[in-house]
Amino acid sequence: MTIPSVPLGGSVEMPLLGFGTWQIRGAAAYEAVREALEAGYRHLDTATMYGNEAEVGRALRDSGVPRDEVFVTTKLPPDRAGRERATLDASLAALGLDAVDLWLIHWPPRRGKSVPVWREFLAARDQGRARAVGVSNYGTDEIDELIAATGQRPAVNQIRWGPRLYDAKLVAEHRGRGVVVEGYSPFRTTDLHDPVLTRIAAAHGVEPAQVVLRWHVQHGIVVIPKSVTPERIARNAQLTGFVLSEQEMAQVDGLSRV
Repeated sequence: MTIPSVPLGGSVEMPLLGFGTWQIRGAAAYEAVREALEAGYRHLDTATMYGNEAEVGRALRDSGVPRDEVFVTTKLPPDRAGRERATLDASLAALGLDAVDLWLIHWPPRRGKSVPVWREFLAARDQGRARAVGVSNYGTDEIDELIAATGQRPAVNQIRWGPRLYDAKLVAEHRGRGVVVEGYSPFRTTDLHDPVLTRIAAAHGVEPAQVVLRWHVQHGIVVIPKSVTPERIARNAQLTGFVLSEQEMAQVDGLSRV
């Protein structure tokens, strides 16, 4: 599987397809990550609040895939504002890593806390404990606050995304600031039985879920589907054998309810 990557600055490249681990814990998390790595995923997404960093890290070690071939993201819960260093220390210990590839502020913390947290994130990046830093669930006004205070933009904003949430203006606003859009819960916000998706899927001999993921990739939007079913994990990784036409991309764009 060869999935394109998007640059985050410096030498950091983030694969456009990743494997999400929200709501997967314990042995199920370990097995799902092992299946994902076996299927060819080279981007894993976890978070402190997911409670599965240890399983993600162990699966990565046991997989035999070299560490430098896998992009690993974790996130700081907003209630850990003021305890950034200790939280990252705990994440790195659980994951068994010297550094993560991307560290995100999971949700904006309480009013007045965002900029101090962001300064700690920048320090962690400068210390080499996180190769890139960013945010999640931020509005562009909240991103602008961080940039105005520090002169440093988040590399990524991870937000809920899918065809029904497609907003070209929002994507353009992020790109104008040099911020990569990463979408989560691509299927929770999508009707996979929609005739537009089923028709396009049938034309390419794939599943509607693969059409949704391919749509993200062709838009240059990072996407992190999750599953605990081996067959589905493998199928979702099979995105390089077909390409959506401009007309098909526009048809999927047209599912937007924004």
